[in-house]
Amino acid sequence: MKKILILVLIASLAIPLFAEEGVLIDFTKLTADLTIGDGDRPNQNTRTLMDFRQAAGPSYAAQYGDVMRTSLAIQNWEVTLASSSRTVTNMSQSFTREARSEQFGTVMGVRIHFPTEPFNSWAMIKPPFDIPAYELSTVDGDGRITRIDTDGITSAKSRFEMQDGDEAAYGVIKNVGTIRELKVHVYGLNFPHGLSTILIDGMGNERTIFMGYLNFDGWGDLIWRNPQYLQEVRNRDLRIVPLYPFNTPFIKFGGFLIQRDASRIGGDFVTYFKDVSIIYDKAVLDTTDDIDNEAIWGIIQTREEARKVWEMQRFGENQVLRYLEQQRQATEPSFESRVEQQ
Repeated sequence: MKKILILVLIASLAIPLFAEEGVLIDFTKLTADLTIGDGDRPNQNTRTLMDFRQAAGPSYAAQYGDVMRTSLAIQNWEVTLASSSRTVTNMSQSFTREARSEQFGTVMGVRIHFPTEPFNSWAMIKPPFDIPAYELSTVDGDGRITRIDTDGITSAKSRFEMQDGDEAAYGVIKNVGTIRELKVHVYGLNFPHGLSTILIDGMGNERTIFMGYLNFDGWGDLIWRNPQYLQEVRNRDLRIVPLYPFNTPFIKFGGFLIQRDASRIGGDFVTYFKDVSIIYDKAVLDTTDDIDNEAIWGIIQTREEARKVWEMQRFGENQVLRYLEQQRQATEPSFESRVEQQ
């Protein structure tokens, strides 16, 4: 009996007990539920609403206030084509939309118009702004954003990460060490195109991970398993690393990459996304520090605020330019073709 217990104990110790599983982003939670600007239909997602007015300058902020507020609502995501594929037709017919799924509710639908000519091409599906890892604020039902008053950024959670009671994050997972597995829940329509997932780490480095091909019908899971993940702890490169201010590594969702081979079918391509999940090792174990380092030094908050200001300036300028271009567009109806009788 003792031998059996010892064998069971050894088997359990061989399995890593520090692995975590989390949903990095769930598109069913990004439905439009808030109306900003003209119109009476919801066009923004309350939980992920961002206000870029302070980066646009006082004149723009007063005149184009509603334009400077945006969110991760599904219809706001951008589809960018390879430079060789950016024709008027291809760009105008490549976009995202909310799609109704009988199984999951609202999911992200993507339409991409690839070139029909025989050359390689790709399309990138990215969020409308760089998802912030430290957005310490709340949003009410009217779209008013209130910053959370906290002494230390390490004790508070961003709006874009998993909160208590949530089943999924909104693009950010904290305390991520080595990623063991990555999974995308996607709907295939027998297209032979390749799918990759883009992840961004705490240092701003992007990693594009190839998931597989979409040549299947219906909902399926494309899974990437890290070939460099060492299951046996004794084989790992163990080292001691400084904690503060380096003890808050995180992973952000950067988007999807669709690749079309020159020998494959071109033209319209359609797919749907439900969520992205990861299994990962914790970077550091949950501990209680005697001193709140961030409350004293504020290093992490200063670093993240600098990133946020840069992102606000970049996105704010783009939003204003897009709005001004839209205002210059012709709104008159098209000419009607007719032949006058003699």
